[in-house]
Amino acid sequence: MTTPFRNHASWQPDTTVAAVVVRDGRLLVVEERIDDSLVLNQPAGHLEPGEALADAMVRETLEETAWEVEPLAFIGAYQWRVPETGREFLRIAFAARPLRHDPARALDHPVERALWMTPAELEAEAVRHRSPLVWRVVEDWLRGQRLPLGAVARL
Repeated sequence: MTTPFRNHASWQPDTTVAAVVVRDGRLLVVEERIDDSLVLNQPAGHLEPGEALADAMVRETLEETAWEVEPLAFIGAYQWRVPETGREFLRIAFAARPLRHDPARALDHPVERALWMTPAELEAEAVRHRSPLVWRVVEDWLRGQRLPLGAVARL
């Protein structure tokens, strides 16, 4: 079923990438300040022009957490509409392995800090998730949803 909207020619969702990075059973999470609230999110951000999706995820993770990561698998694509604004997001999520951390690297605004949380700790903080996409991606990862990186093709 399609949803009608007024200007078909200019509509497009915000395309974002996200990373599920796990070390010792803990998930790499960012705490960011949005509208005077501290919210939790995966390392995530917008795809830039000309950028491959997996490369965008690696870049965003480094910028937001100071962790260099290696993509392992494609978890899924998630579409979400912000009820209050009607803005739509298409999140492309990847599983990644942490490689190296640079504690001297400054984190991108509005990230306040990067932290490692167990899945249970993250789930218990659901009221602080930036969007429902945060837990849905982790939930799919916990269920073992993984596709080869080749499932996301750049032509």
